[in-house]
Amino acid sequence: METKVHALKGGSFLVQRVDPEAVFTPEELTDEHLMIAKTAAEFVEKEVRPSMKAIEAHDFSHSVKLLKKAGELGLLGADVGEEYGGLGLDKISSTIITENMAGGRSFGLTHGAHVGIGTLPIAYFGNEVQKKKYLPKLTSGEWIAAYALTEPESGSDALGAKTTAVLDRDGSHYVLNGQKQWITNAAFADVFIVYAKVDGEKFTAFIVERAFPGVSTGPEEKKMGILGSSTRTLHLENVPVPVENVLGEVGRGHVIAFNILNVGRFKLAAGTVGSCKRVLTECVKYAKERRQFQTPIAQFPLIQQKMADMAIKTYATESIVYRTAGLFERSLRQVHAEDGQTIANAIADYAVECSINKVFGSEALDFVVDEGVQIHGGYGYMREYEVENAYRDSRINRIFEGTNEINRLLIPGTLMRKTRKGELPLLESFQLLQRDLLSFVPPLFDDPAPLEVEAHLLDMTRNVFLMTAGMTVEKWGERLEQEQEVVCGLADLVIALYAMESCHLRAHKALKSRGRDKASLHLDYAQAFIYDAFQEVEQIGRRILAALEEGDALRTSLSALKKLTRHTPVNSVALKRRIAARIIDRGQYITA
Repeated sequence: METKVHALKGGSFLVQRVDPEAVFTPEELTDEHLMIAKTAAEFVEKEVRPSMKAIEAHDFSHSVKLLKKAGELGLLGADVGEEYGGLGLDKISSTIITENMAGGRSFGLTHGAHVGIGTLPIAYFGNEVQKKKYLPKLTSGEWIAAYALTEPESGSDALGAKTTAVLDRDGSHYVLNGQKQWITNAAFADVFIVYAKVDGEKFTAFIVERAFPGVSTGPEEKKMGILGSSTRTLHLENVPVPVENVLGEVGRGHVIAFNILNVGRFKLAAGTVGSCKRVLTECVKYAKERRQFQTPIAQFPLIQQKMADMAIKTYATESIVYRTAGLFERSLRQVHAEDGQTIANAIADYAVECSINKVFGSEALDFVVDEGVQIHGGYGYMREYEVENAYRDSRINRIFEGTNEINRLLIPGTLMRKTRKGELPLLESFQLLQRDLLSFVPPLFDDPAPLEVEAHLLDMTRNVFLMTAGMTVEKWGERLEQEQEVVCGLADLVIALYAMESCHLRAHKALKSRGRDKASLHLDYAQAFIYDAFQEVEQIGRRILAALEEGDALRTSLSALKKLTRHTPVNSVALKRRIAARIIDRGQYITA
C-alpha cells in the first residue's frame, strides 16, 4: 500500500511555510487503513478488555496469549517486511495500530514495547541471519521482545551504562554482566535487546535470549499505574552471548539506542491519541448521565469548556502524530531495509519531531485525564471508573523514552547541530528577520479569509522563535546548553509552532476538500488551539528576553516582540461552546 506524502527535511518548518499537500492528515486514511483500525479496535474490545482484571492482577499468561492472538491477526508485524513474516505495511498503518491498542490500557504498553523498541532494533539494524532467526517468531507472537537500556545509575544518561561485555578466550562469545532496570515485558519476554560496554568502553547492542545461562529477572515492581504491564529488573550474570548476536557494530550501540528511542517517542505519542479519545468518550457519557440540580452536568458551560479543551488537545495531538507518521513513511520507504546506517540517518533527521510528539502527546494526555477526573468529581477518584485508571497510567508517559525535560533540552541542541552542519539555515533566517524587523508593520485584517489570520500567527510564532534563538546563540554561543531554563523555553516555542501549524495545515486541507460548512469543526479546532497557544508563545518570548537582557536593551527587545505578537483575540467562549455542543451530541471525539 503506497501512501502519498512528500518529503520534508526535519526541522524545516522553523524556517519556511509548509505546503499543506506535503502533510499527511487522518482525513486521508484509506479504506485499508480504516479496516486495520477496525481490526485493532475490535481486538481490544473483544479480547483485551475482558481480560484486564486478570492482567492487572499480574496473571501474565493472558498477556502472552493475547500477543499470540495479535500475531495471528497481523497486529505485530506492521513494521516488519513480508520476507521475515511481517506485513510490511506503511508507517501510517503501524501508527493506527498503536493508537487503537491504547484502548487496552496497560496492555497497549505490552504490545508497544514488543512491536516497537523490542522488535524494531532487529528489523532496522539486524543482519540477514538475525532477521531470519528472530523476526518470524516475533511477528507471530511465538516469542516476545523487551528492550533493556536503563540501569540503576543510568537513566537519561544512557551512555553511562555499567553493564559490561568481555570477549571470551576462544572469541566465540561475549560474557555479559550487569543489571537493567524497569524493563517492560521482563516477566515473559523471550528476547532482550541489551546494551553493554565491550571492554568497559565500547557501547554495543546485543540480542540476548532468556534461555541463555545467567539470565534472570527480579520481582515485579510495585507501580503507581500501568499495572497490567510487567516491569522487572533484568539480571545478567556471566551470560554467554554468541558473537553472532552483536546487533550492528561493536561500539556503535548508541546509533541503535538513540534512533530506536526516537521511534519509541513517536509511538508513545500515537498511543496518547487513542487514550485521549477514549477518556473523552467516557467523560461525555458520564456528563450526559450525571445530574446535579436536576440537570445533566453536560449542560453546564464550565463542564462544556473542559470537554472542548480536551477535544482541542486531542485534535492537536492527532494532527502532529499523523503528520509525523507521513514524514516517516516517505523517508523510510526511500531507504534500503538492509542498510542500518541509512535507516539511522532517516530516523535521526526527524529526531526533533519525535521529541515534539513525545512531549506534546504526553502532556496533552495528562491534561485530558486530569480534566476527566474533575468532570467525574468524587467518582473520578474511585477505582471502578475508567478515568481513575487512565489518570494513574498517564503519568509515566512524561518519564518514558527520555523525560520531557531531557526531550526539551534535546530539541534546541539537535537544531543547533543541524545548523552547524549546514542542514538547517536557522542563523541565516535570524539575520533576515533582524534586517526586516525594524520596518515590520503588523497587518490589518478587515475581512480575512478562513485561516488567513491564523497563518499570520504561525509566521509570527516562527519569528518569535528565530528572534529569541538567534539572540541566545549570540549571547551564549556554545555555553547555551548550560542555560537550561532558556533552552527549554526555546523548545516550547518549537513545540508550539509544530502543533499550531499541524492543526492549521490539517484544517486547511479539510477546508479545501470539503468546503467551509463540512470543515467547520476543523476550523473551530484549529482556531481555538492556535489562539490559545499564541498567548503562551508571547509569554515564553517575554521570559526568554528577560533572561537575556535588562534595561533599555530589554525594553527594545520587548517592543519588537510586541510588534510580532500583536493580534485581536477571538471569542474563545463561543468557539468552545460550539465544539462542546457537537462532541456532546455525538457522544465522543469527532472531527466532522
